[in-house]
Amino acid sequence: MQRVKNTIVRIALNPIALLFCFMSRAAALASSTVPTNIFAPQSTPAKSIVHLSFFVLAITGIIFAVVFTLLVYSLLKFRARSSSASSEPAQVYGSTQIELAWTVIPVLIVVVLFMATARVVHAIQDAPMPASAVEVTVIGHQFWWEYRYPQLGVVTANELHIPVSDPAHPTPTVLQLLSADTDHSFWIPELAGKTDLVPNHPNRTWMDPEHTGTFEGQCAQYCGTQHAKMLLRVSVDTPDDFAEWVREQRQAAVADERVSAGKRVFETTACINCHSINGTVANGRFGPDLTHLMSRTTIAAGAALNTPENLRLWIQNPDAIKRGSLMPAMQLSKSDLDALMGYLETLR
Repeated sequence: MQRVKNTIVRIALNPIALLFCFMSRAAALASSTVPTNIFAPQSTPAKSIVHLSFFVLAITGIIFAVVFTLLVYSLLKFRARSSSASSEPAQVYGSTQIELAWTVIPVLIVVVLFMATARVVHAIQDAPMPASAVEVTVIGHQFWWEYRYPQLGVVTANELHIPVSDPAHPTPTVLQLLSADTDHSFWIPELAGKTDLVPNHPNRTWMDPEHTGTFEGQCAQYCGTQHAKMLLRVSVDTPDDFAEWVREQRQAAVADERVSAGKRVFETTACINCHSINGTVANGRFGPDLTHLMSRTTIAAGAALNTPENLRLWIQNPDAIKRGSLMPAMQLSKSDLDALMGYLETLR
């Protein structure tokens, strides 16, 4: 019951929450993607939430207009006049009609809002999924995102790839939401509403984007020092592009003898305690899978663009990009760092 109440409140307040959140992250990541537009939903769940938000806004706007009009009317009609400064206005007690009005009307308004919100919550949470749906397990970490595609045998991080959903042949993406540490909240405003990731309590959401493109979001639950830089990027691909991306992600890391020295540095340092790379001894789970690191647009969960310069700085001094992150500074010598960079740049 508490979960339903929280969902209702979040959906009803969604326009205000969206506005303040995305004003606060205006300087987060300079990229070529189109800025998030809360009034341009691109998925069924987002459209349902926006329509409900406009309905709630219309009702509350009417309430505001009525109350404001009555207030102005009362101020003008019953303002103090010099001719009646010493007299007391007529007193009215026990008006049954007025008491019924200010009791029944608010109750009816609350019931209407509750029923409309409950209908949207039910439509989103209990929507049947076709057999063609893509399943993704999303795991929230401090402070990055892990994505696992159990049907496809793909593991990646921070940048979620999903296929576009053709209304004639729906291909929604169903997200199983888990947390590895504390509370997080998965939120792509143009694709779906907020859904919390709670330790030991799996949640679920879904998206069926109508158009290709890149959509940005944000962890919407304070989860620690770098909560503000735990960003989300969803790439909606055509069916062919998505199939090609899956094929590439299934491949093992490139084995290039020219960067064997860098591979040796990776395998003999603390890197392997947190990260994993297919085809190597590294099988860590505390940090992102790096098998196809250079295929991603950003690093550090969207905190910086994935360029050789930024990647080098991230390895040398993570706090320079994301203060408070759990990535340790590796303290490598220049020769080891150069070799490691040469190796990492082959992971495409």
